[in-house]
Amino acid sequence: MTSVAEGSSAAIKVSAEPAPIRRLEESLVNRIAAGEIIHRPASALKELIENCLDAGATSIRITVKDGGMKLLQIQDNGCGIKKTDLPILAQRFTTSKLSTFSDLAKLTTYGFRGEALASISHVANLTVVTKTKKDTCAWKACYVDGDLAPSKPGVTADPKPTAGNDGTLITVENLFYNTPTRLSALRSSSEEYARILDVVTKYAVHNAGVSFICKKAGSSTPDLSTPSSSTTQQAIRLLYGQNVAKDLLNVEVSSSKKGKRKRKSSDDLDDEDLEDATSEQWKADAHFTNANYHSKKMVFLLFINHRLVESSRIKRAIESIYTTILPKGSSPFVYLSLQLDPSIVDVNVHPTKREVHFLDEESITECIADQIQAALARIGERVFEYQTLLTGGIADPNGGRKPSKGSQKICNSGEGADGEEPALPAIAEAKKIASQHKVRMSVADRTLDSMFPVAGPSQSRSREFAADEGQTSNALKNGRKDKDIPESQCFLASVLGLRERVLKAGHTHLTEILEKHIFVGVVDVQRELSLIQHSTKLYLVSHGALAEELFYQLGLRQFGNFPRLKLYPAPPIRTLIALAVDAEDGVRRSSLSKADIIDSIVDILVARRDMLAEYFSFSLTADGKLESLPLLLPGFTPNLDKLPLLLMRLGPQVDWTAEAECFDTFLRELAYFYVPGPGPLLTSYRAPASDSQGGASGPAEDTYQGKEDADDAVAEKWQIQHVLFPAMRKHLAAPKALLTTDVVQVANVPDLYRVFERC
Repeated sequence: MTSVAEGSSAAIKVSAEPAPIRRLEESLVNRIAAGEIIHRPASALKELIENCLDAGATSIRITVKDGGMKLLQIQDNGCGIKKTDLPILAQRFTTSKLSTFSDLAKLTTYGFRGEALASISHVANLTVVTKTKKDTCAWKACYVDGDLAPSKPGVTADPKPTAGNDGTLITVENLFYNTPTRLSALRSSSEEYARILDVVTKYAVHNAGVSFICKKAGSSTPDLSTPSSSTTQQAIRLLYGQNVAKDLLNVEVSSSKKGKRKRKSSDDLDDEDLEDATSEQWKADAHFTNANYHSKKMVFLLFINHRLVESSRIKRAIESIYTTILPKGSSPFVYLSLQLDPSIVDVNVHPTKREVHFLDEESITECIADQIQAALARIGERVFEYQTLLTGGIADPNGGRKPSKGSQKICNSGEGADGEEPALPAIAEAKKIASQHKVRMSVADRTLDSMFPVAGPSQSRSREFAADEGQTSNALKNGRKDKDIPESQCFLASVLGLRERVLKAGHTHLTEILEKHIFVGVVDVQRELSLIQHSTKLYLVSHGALAEELFYQLGLRQFGNFPRLKLYPAPPIRTLIALAVDAEDGVRRSSLSKADIIDSIVDILVARRDMLAEYFSFSLTADGKLESLPLLLPGFTPNLDKLPLLLMRLGPQVDWTAEAECFDTFLRELAYFYVPGPGPLLTSYRAPASDSQGGASGPAEDTYQGKEDADDAVAEKWQIQHVLFPAMRKHLAAPKALLTTDVVQVANVPDLYRVFERC
């Protein structure tokens, strides 16, 4: 007996005989299961972020290409994965979180089923590089369909040793390459990337103590960057803007705040008491906007036991609070973190853990909503700004007029005392500052560089002779403290005359600008340009020219009493001078041979080594080895790649015939050596490191084990902002000559307002 399905172009015959039931192939089962877990790149990233947080990471870096479809890379500094666990890492139901079913009742981690990496390996090319603190090297493993796979033809599939930092680097490439239907259903790469940013933003708010960085592959600037050790409110301000942060309220609710009755014996407990007993096991932390903030779409971040989840019941309850407060069509910002006893939560109700179920959901939601509503009622006045009349003031309810002071604020908090109209707030006596004359008053305000990940020089590891981390950090701490550099006691008339000349050449207004400036950011490292703000004006300055003048003045200030920067091993100056002479084009036009030039410079320096050591802490041995250099600024390390050029220039550029001219020209060359920037290209030269042992004369000692690569723009920007400019603020008497080309005003806020008014 057969039946024909009507309504289609082709009739389908259905056999009366039941089709045989077959066991699906394991690869097909795994691919179907993977489709339940990994819907799009953002869902894959969510699983990977949770793994990073489970590993105790404090820094998470994410790199994305083509919306995550071509590349999705995440790096953390967590505990890493043992090499012995790598063979089963991407197999289904392999986890370190569970051992028995009863463990679900006390689960405190994100992942527990062991499906995330397995699912990803079935729909993408998965590569893992991991290193534990005990490992001497990192291990790299590639996975296909849950099993180890060779990274390239002809090699084994076993994990391979490789270079890597502590933690784990996971690379997901060609997502959904074997499921074309799922791939074609995805949106554009820009929309998928926006979903990724949304996921990272939410986890960054909830994990404010973890640093998150997310950027596109090939981009030098991240689209999202948060510092570690910040508060939830600071993270919200950084990620969602000041408009949200300034209207943010915070309440903490827990079951202990509900009225608890005297406990009865277990035999006398009724249903109501049982409800209280279970509901005493939760607490909530809510950050939400007041009545002054509203947007078209509600932003609702919900974390239950630190999991990013959705709950239509909780969302509706909070939305109902704002319906009577906000205008129609407007929505608030709400971040809610709810922590429950794991024994009352069922986390295993959704394949992607997007939803969870817990006991007493209705009563807990009602309690949280009541506390939010109470907080809005206490601080719920909406503030409106209005402009007073130009010809008069504000009418006083008791008669008379109050003087007009520009824009005023009214609070619609309802009726005043005894049912009267609420009185207008008192007008501030201080004169209101016009918008075009407002300036930043705190150097702690945000700068250009705060929008990008900024690392100190000690974080760079690009040079083989990298500085010792502890010593470098000590030097940087000294620079951050901005200690006063004392003026040495000197009785030489030549030095006193040079100091007097510096003071007379100082320009009062330019010096004041540098003393009271607010650093905005480094514009161009190669061209030595930075932006600073003073009052309502913005200046483009050449930090190279300012630095050269600063170091010259610091040399005069510390004359005869320099701290020492010791070099180890002590390099022979003849070799260094020869490198610089070979690279100098002007030597070819000289009547002397290169050997004669090198001998002449070496003889000059060695003959005057006693004077150089006494006055400048420039220590040379009798056989021509350079043991130490003067340290002009604590915390600032010069680029030792410039050392050959310095030694070569000390011969012809220093006037060795007169005392005052000798000191002046020598300090000018030393200042030029200290200016930040890359040195000359001397491929056969390797900068020496400092000797951490041994002592030196003078008031202080600073050891140095090599400047890090000058091409590391991030490290150089850090030194310019945090060491160089604070020293300028305190010690530089700026000469008028800098006004010609090195300090240029580029903007003035009142002038910009006039332009805008004409538009």
